[in-house]
Amino acid sequence: MNSPPRIVTVVQARTGSSRLPNKVLLPLLGKALLARMVERVRAARLSGTVVVAATTAPQDDAIERLCRREGLLCFRGHPSDLLDRHYRAGLAFGADAVVKIPSDCPLIDPRVINRVIGAYLERPQSYDYVSNLHPPSYPDGNDVEIMSMAALRIAWQEADRELEREHTTPFLWENPRRFRLHNVRWESGLDYSMTHRWAIDYAQDYDFIRTVYEALYPLQPLFGLEDILELLEQHPNIVELNAAYAGVNWYRHHLDELNTITPDQTRAAPDESAGPGQTAWMRS
Repeated sequence: MNSPPRIVTVVQARTGSSRLPNKVLLPLLGKALLARMVERVRAARLSGTVVVAATTAPQDDAIERLCRREGLLCFRGHPSDLLDRHYRAGLAFGADAVVKIPSDCPLIDPRVINRVIGAYLERPQSYDYVSNLHPPSYPDGNDVEIMSMAALRIAWQEADRELEREHTTPFLWENPRRFRLHNVRWESGLDYSMTHRWAIDYAQDYDFIRTVYEALYPLQPLFGLEDILELLEQHPNIVELNAAYAGVNWYRHHLDELNTITPDQTRAAPDESAGPGQTAWMRS
């Protein structure tokens, strides 16, 4: 009987965000936002070895110090080539499959992580890449991608476009004839990916996330997706804190380079200009 694949979950993190510098270190109920997020990732029973992958930039020494204080594994790699950083983190920790979760998802539901990884583990010989992002349906900020090390190695060796190196997985999902891809949709049948923004890139996102944490964490530290939705139904004013950025992601700048993106699933940020149809479906 074959042993199950060794899963390494990589939470990529940096302090150098241009929109909201040091966002991963912002306080969230007495701890750094990154530490709170990793609590949730580690609570997923299928997440395996959880590693924070920071950059080698000197300013990210602060992330390594945080990991040391919190007892978290930390790997440091290329500042902008996230494909290289994920691949080398997978090698360093003996991965058979690597899970990619960005550090801007502090409200991610552990059950969503389990569902995506579980879909891969049910048929590890049948899939090279599984995500809940192609197309998305969960509220934005529940981003999970898992790929075999074999597929990640091919991408690492062959991907040569800047966006493929910077965002890790485009080489895989842009080659559906070459890689065996699978998507996990929200079992509710709903699609909140464009209307519910639970990720952090802007100050308004932090206001939203902090409000949700302060309302739910004291009642249940591992509150889930349904708990958040119930809170927002009871207090719709919370949704308005960052509603202006719902549906905003990096793909809007690369639609002419991407072939597997539909033109109705993102929009420009309020402070950015965008032409008609500049839309996409996924975060990184």
